[in-house]
Amino acid sequence: MTRRPQKRLSSVLVAVLLAGVAWSTHAAETPSAATASIELSADASRPAANDLIVAILYVEQAGTDAAALARQVNRNVAAAFDVARPYTDIKAQSAGTSTWPVYGKNSSSGKIDGWRMRAEVRLEGRNLAAMSELIGKLQATLALAQVNMQPAPDTRRKVLDEATVDAIRAFEQRAALVSSTLGKRYRIRQLNVAESGHRPIYTRMRAAPMMAEAAPAPLEAGETDVSVTISGSIELID
Repeated sequence: MTRRPQKRLSSVLVAVLLAGVAWSTHAAETPSAATASIELSADASRPAANDLIVAILYVEQAGTDAAALARQVNRNVAAAFDVARPYTDIKAQSAGTSTWPVYGKNSSSGKIDGWRMRAEVRLEGRNLAAMSELIGKLQATLALAQVNMQPAPDTRRKVLDEATVDAIRAFEQRAALVSSTLGKRYRIRQLNVAESGHRPIYTRMRAAPMMAEAAPAPLEAGETDVSVTISGSIELID
């Protein structure tokens, strides 16, 4: 009769001790409600050279015979590739072909008077002088739709890494300024990294075919700003 109450009491003490350990562990892991948390952000940017040039040229013609029209357009595109072939550091490829009907004045009748066809050629390279020269030659038979100048992937990646380091340092400086002004130390609770500023430069141009001379196209690469923003929160500590 005397052993059972003692056994019951021991079980209760064990349960209380376990609950105390669990509470103390939770309290150690949970930040104090009185701890101040401050949201901060900082950014940095660096210029990246637009060392990758992408140009789109096209031929667009109309005719009543769809097959004859396709042969003519394809000949023009093939001739363009022949002109581009010696430029080994420039990649030339087809960028799409489309054909659509041309209806008469009374389009509701559904009568097709002819056809229109457009084929595009895409050029990509990092040699600005060679690209300028090739575009000038191709404009003898093709029209230039646009030129896109932007940092090459490896150039952008290198500048992005440098801008990220600058932004992190700026965040640390701002955190140190805030905490020291308040007479506290700090530790970083969270950081978010976001990049922006990647806007390729587009130059839209149109030239009449069959130019008298194949003059180089005027191109100026310039630079693109690559920006990084660091946002997050710090916790003030004594």
